[in-house]
Amino acid sequence: MSDLICENYQMLLVMSRFGIALGFGEQSIGEVCRNNHVDAPTFLTVVNMLTDDDRREITDASISIVSLVSYLRNAHIYFLDFRLPAIRNKLFEAIVSGSSDVIVAIIRYYDEYAAEVRKHMQYEENTVFPYVEALMNGKTDARNYRIEIFSRQHEQIDAKLSELKDIIIKYYPANSTNELNSVLFDIFTCSLDLASHNDVENYLFVPAIKAIEKTVYAGE
Repeated sequence: MSDLICENYQMLLVMSRFGIALGFGEQSIGEVCRNNHVDAPTFLTVVNMLTDDDRREITDASISIVSLVSYLRNAHIYFLDFRLPAIRNKLFEAIVSGSSDVIVAIIRYYDEYAAEVRKHMQYEENTVFPYVEALMNGKTDARNYRIEIFSRQHEQIDAKLSELKDIIIKYYPANSTNELNSVLFDIFTCSLDLASHNDVENYLFVPAIKAIEKTVYAGE
């Protein structure tokens, strides 16, 4: 496991979203997963997908939906309760000495973006995941809901963040280059992380749920 992290530090995020803490010594990936009650095939599937530049839909019957949903939920907590608030605080500190109108405009833009992300993730928490949990128990949906509805609505939620990056880079005259560059770096990495999160949902989660739907609804 330590070799995996050292070769690709972004896997730290994957590890934490599976509920795996540091301090595992020389244990193998399988041992670390087993000791942390994580489904190893699901962990490795996510790792392999995110380290492969050629993203494509994965249909693997060995995937644990329970582990995958837990991973996605932990990612939501990370973005909403930690990453986005931390970037907001850092952004405010970087621009606080600028024009008050500019500060208000940039923070408002960021807050609108964060609200958009929250709305998207709460939809998953309140609608998608309960549907999936019922489906796994063999229950069909009376409203005729399908994962394809989520798939069609699932836009790249990092688009607005990309626009914010452009605004700051092109139009904000920074007094402190180091502070602003640091928060921009955080915004860039958060944007990439959100894109990877979407890829897990689009290429792994959605195909897995479609496969379950075929089985459950075929038995009606």
